[in-house]
Parts: sequence; C-alpha cells; structure tokens
Amino acid sequence: MTNTLRTLAAALLLGGTLLSSCTSTKQNMEQADLIVYNGTVYTVNDNFEKAEAFAVKDGKIIAVGTTAAIREAYTATEELDAEGKTIYPGLIDAHSHFYRYGLGLQSAELVGTASFEEVVQQLVAQREKYPDADWITGRGWDQNDWAVKDFPTKDTLDQLFPNTPVVITRVDGHAALANQKALDLAGVTPQTKMVGGLVEVKDGRMTGILIDNAVDMVTDKIPEADEAEKRQALKSAEANVFAVGLTSVDDAGLDKSTVDLIDAMQQQGELQIRVYAMLNPSQENQDYYFKNGPYKTDRLNVRSFKIYADGALGSRGANLLKPYADRDNHYGFLLASEQEFRDIAKLLNEHGFQMNSHAIGDSANRLLLDIYGNVLGGQNDKRWRIEHSQIVNPADMNKFGQYSIIPSVQPTHATSDMYWAGDRLGNERIRHAYSFKELMQQNGYIPLGSDFPVEDINPFYTFHAAVARQDAKSYPEGGFQMENALSREDALRGMTIWAAKSNFEENEKGSIEAGKFADFILIDKDLITIAPAEMRGVQVLRTYVNGKQVYKK
Repeated sequence: MTNTLRTLAAALLLGGTLLSSCTSTKQNMEQADLIVYNGTVYTVNDNFEKAEAFAVKDGKIIAVGTTAAIREAYTATEELDAEGKTIYPGLIDAHSHFYRYGLGLQSAELVGTASFEEVVQQLVAQREKYPDADWITGRGWDQNDWAVKDFPTKDTLDQLFPNTPVVITRVDGHAALANQKALDLAGVTPQTKMVGGLVEVKDGRMTGILIDNAVDMVTDKIPEADEAEKRQALKSAEANVFAVGLTSVDDAGLDKSTVDLIDAMQQQGELQIRVYAMLNPSQENQDYYFKNGPYKTDRLNVRSFKIYADGALGSRGANLLKPYADRDNHYGFLLASEQEFRDIAKLLNEHGFQMNSHAIGDSANRLLLDIYGNVLGGQNDKRWRIEHSQIVNPADMNKFGQYSIIPSVQPTHATSDMYWAGDRLGNERIRHAYSFKELMQQNGYIPLGSDFPVEDINPFYTFHAAVARQDAKSYPEGGFQMENALSREDALRGMTIWAAKSNFEENEKGSIEAGKFADFILIDKDLITIAPAEMRGVQVLRTYVNGKQVYKK
C-alpha cells in the first residue's frame, strides 16, 4: 500500500480530515502546530475506536489515525512522542463548585478530620497563620466520620474565639457550625425561623448548628473577597484541576460578577480552563440574562440556571417521601415553595435556558421531575438536568426518559455515603439510591462529576467509584450495590463526550475527532485495562487545552 493510500485509509477509518495528494516529501506535507504520535489514543468517538496519533492546528484536531499515516501527511513545529502511553480526551467534571473550591483554598481544610477535637486544632492553626483575618472559616468536616457522630456544638469555639466570628461548613455545604459572635453579627436567635432551613435549638439555646437556608444567614455576613483574591482563587483552582486531567468544569451556582471575571480572565489569557456556568437564580442574574440571553465563547458557556430543591442526606435536609429511618416524623424539607419551582421552570423555558436542579431526596426528585414534565411536555432536546438524582422512587425512574431529563450524578457520593446512608433511608429505600446504571439507561447516557470540593477534585476517584463502587480502602469487597455499576467505557464516556452532551457541547469537545478542540491528557496507566485497585493512583503526565500544554508532571 502506498503512503497516500495508508494516509487515506487511516483518515477514513477514524473520521479525520480526508487527506489527498499526499506524499512523503516535506514539500507536499500539510503544516500542523502539533503532532501527537505513538500513543494508545482513546478517541471516545461513536464507535469508541482507538488510534495512535493525531494532528493539531489552530487549537483544533485536524486528523486522527495511525502514527505512520499522520507523520507522513503532516509536519509540525512541535511533536509529542507518547511512548505508547494512554491518551484520553480532556476530562470534564459535569458538576463542581470550581470558584468556591478556589476560595476555599484560603480557608481551613477540614476534610478527613477524625474528630471535632481535630477540627478545633485546625482552626487554631488557621488563626495562627492569619492572625488579622476578620473571620475564621473552614470547610469539609463530616460528623459521620467521627467516633461520636452527633453534630458538634459551638461551646468550644465560643471559649477559644469569643471576639472573632467563626463559621465552618459541613462537607456537603448544607450544614454549618457558627460561634456566638458569628450568630450575633447575623442577627440569628433561638426564635429565628425560615423556609427551607433550621437553626438548631436545644434546651432553649442555640447549638450553633445551621441547616440549609440558615447557613446563608451567617455566611452572607463574611466580607466578600476583593478582586485580587478572586483572581488568585480562580488561578489556584485551575492549576489544581489541570494537574488531575480536567480541562472543562461545570461550575454550579455563579453570580454575574463571577461569570464576568472568568470571562475577562479567559479573554486576557490568564485563565485557560473551559467553564460551563450554571447561574444562581438571583434577581440580578434573571434580569440580565433573561434580557440578553445565553452567552457563549470557546471557553465559557452560560446557558443554564442552578436551582436548589432540597438539602443533603448527611444533614437530613434531603426531602423524602417517607420519614427518615433514624429520626421519627422528619422528612427533610424543600428550600422553596412548590409554586416557586414551577414559576422559575416556566421562566427558564420561556427564555431558552437550561434548568439544572439539585435534588437529593425521592420527594424532591419526584416534584422536580413532574414540574419538568409539565413544562417540557414529552421528549425534547432541551437537556434539562437533575443534579445528583440521588434517591429516586422506582415509580419515578421512567420520567427521566419520558421527558428527556438528564440525571447528572457524582459517583463518589455513593462511596462516601454508603457507610451511613442505610441508617438514614432504611433497607428498602437504600436499594433505590445511587442507581447510576439504571439512570443511564433512561436516555442512553449519563454525565459524571464530583461535586468538588464536597468530594475530591480527582476524576480518577470518580471513575473508580462509578466502576468498582468502592472507596479508597477498596471497601466493600465486591462493591456497593454493584447492579448499578457502570462499565469502564461508559464511565469514560460520562467524563468526556456525555458530559459535553449534557452541556450542548458534544460537537466541539469530549472526544478526539477532527474539528474538535485539542483538549487531551496523557496518563501513566490505562483505566480501561488496569485493576480497580490501581485506578485511584493513576497519574496525569501532561494536560493540553487547545493544543497547548497547560500541565506537565
């Protein structure tokens, strides 16, 4: 077979740019910016085909094929010999809090603390590090990880920091502990009541525990970061996500000012990460975006609103159809009235925006599925999403397919929650929680995310949890409710092309195909073939966005 025929065959096989009149002489070779060759390239195209090489020009892939075919047809100013290692499309986290994660890097890190005493030690260290800070903040504690699993109280914080406001949020962001100084600044008293939230009171006095909407009463009093701090937060977050292979993030719940800053930094070349922004449903956001419509650049996509239906299971704020198994007559709660959810759904539909709603409990999922169905009317291509879709009553499962509603899930929630979720839900109801495979089957695809910083930013943890249904300790043996595990191929799709599809971006990214952005990663092991116990230890060697290297190990 001649060089030209080999090139044509390779291009035709993988849908690359059709190459013609090519010879092995440099005069007739097409100029590219980058050639990647000698790799195990998972294209994640429709047929999940593998290749060896591809060429990049002007930030986009122009051809995919064998090493011989690509190197004979193209010359480039830069070449990358993958040395047989694995290459995937750039990974996409379909549900994260990217900006909040960046800001949180400046607060006390409480993830993984084994007791409240350890939390206090971290706060003391934080105060010593930043003695002049107006507030002491931290995030990530989870009482379910402690020997004593009850919520902590504010007494120790009151004694240590009587004149400095302290607020520390639980790992899911749906509960917090505040000291008396913070409660006083926020005007919170034992008599404070609200829709969709709770100020915990015992024996007539506040414990300091705040649930869902009550958290905002205190955190709203924390001084806003200045622009320099915001820029640093975004750049620090970007550096960390590039190091784990993420090239796109869906950021759930942003204000216009943050969106504008991200856009400006991207336009100025200070920020390379691609962001799919879900807007907070604030009046400011509604007024501006309903008037001006969705906003799209190559790196920023603003076409959805993030709605919170209920709270989290760990803090018993998830809204359930039947009472919690471990608290009599407690159902959790909705964070707004049913009518408010119906009204915002109609508005978003009228103005052409995607509705992405946080729903954990089976009651919240049922309500949102029915509201979506009423507005959407049947199968459609509006791609409205239920974020988390964590506990779904069997009677409601088919509504995802019936109304083309996308379940957007975070597999590590299952492996984090499995130790105690059964206590909250009981033996029967837990069987209908974290049903990723059944949810995927409703529409034939499912986007995967992490919800970081609620969970770790590492997408390989997401992959392992989706496939093996185990945590970092390889627990439980055999996996948790393995009937709902995803195949390795589907897990990779969920973190690439399916995540892109949930954002209306499948024609520009999510696979290694001609015409798409040259976003890809080079890793040291192949998730499709290695043992499950090795998955969490996979290392990213290089990350590329638009054909430019943004991370090298």
